Amino acid sequence: MSKKISILGSTGSIGKQTLEVVSAFHSDLSVVALAAKDEVDLIAEQINKFKPQLVSVISHSVKDAVLEKINNKATVILVGEEGLLQVATHPKAETVVVAIPGATSLLPTLEAIRLGKTIALATKEILVAAGDLMVSEAAASSTKIFPIDSEHSAISQCLAGEDLNKVKRIILTASGGPFLNRDPKDFDKISVDEALAHPTWKMGPKITIDSATLLNKGFEVIEAHYLFGIDYSRIEVIVHPQSIIHSMVEFVDGSVMAQMGAPDMRIPIQYALLEKGRRSNLFKKLDLTEIEALTFAKADPKRFPCLELAYEAGRRGGTMGSVLNAAGEVAVARFLKKEISFPEIAIHIRKVISEHEPKKNPNLEDILTADAWARSFKASPT
Repeated sequence: MSKKISILGSTGSIGKQTLEVVSAFHSDLSVVALAAKDEVDLIAEQINKFKPQLVSVISHSVKDAVLEKINNKATVILVGEEGLLQVATHPKAETVVVAIPGATSLLPTLEAIRLGKTIALATKEILVAAGDLMVSEAAASSTKIFPIDSEHSAISQCLAGEDLNKVKRIILTASGGPFLNRDPKDFDKISVDEALAHPTWKMGPKITIDSATLLNKGFEVIEAHYLFGIDYSRIEVIVHPQSIIHSMVEFVDGSVMAQMGAPDMRIPIQYALLEKGRRSNLFKKLDLTEIEALTFAKADPKRFPCLELAYEAGRRGGTMGSVLNAAGEVAVARFLKKEISFPEIAIHIRKVISEHEPKKNPNLEDILTADAWARSFKASPT
């Protein structure tokens, strides 16, 4: 029997690559539900190929357009937040892939966790904004959470069979983005197009900008704290431009275990969906003879102030993660609209989190209230 999965964000980069993995392992994996936004042709193509029982889209107009293009009329198409929730909680879904950026998927993911469904997590905001709540609910329902992103998948692989009490520190690697060697004095001249030109990964605009500022890596620090139960003082970020070593774990005896691989997200997706199973595939493999050098450097706080802001938010805890995430979304959206400069992304985030007094042990309502407050913050970032 194949494992049945739902995908939240099927038309995004992770969602599309997840479906490639499903195709590669079609005897082991099958799709029962998809949630997408408004990419009509791609949604119709996915329905025709994978024949899900349920699909959610953003609006009735998108639904009508999709219905005109699909052959599989048995697929039920729902709309909006209710549709998203139904995809996440589909009764036949055993694993839910969460790959919608932002806070949109908080409630659907929480409900899937409460039902005991396995979570394959790509959306960083789930643990950044609501880590305490998600982890406690997962423990209560014995829900397994498998990280999809390459860094946390790497850590998970390095920790396989190891005693967590023997871990000295977790080392997250960062490519450094497109501005690793650019003088920070010139950061105010960075254009949107330059910031969207990531040297290693092809991603959506929000996460690409977050990678350029290293806010995304700060999110991964917070994720690592919740996924592996490691204090922030034992989580370090180093810059590794080649993106070959995806992350490392140092043990108390001084041994450092690293996971290496080609920069291909389908590998961690496969590892998560097969629940740490190893299976042969036709994806790109790492050829060590093609690697000229592997280099590492400390993450410069002057170059990447957003990274330190994420550490601060993580340490303060409570609703601060939700505020950090929302402030980041607002700042990046303004940068993409050319309303603020690249350095002002960090300035805006710093102003917002400095004005927030976090509530400890928040419930979902507290988290969403903090999110709304941060989005409505009116102070100028200049």
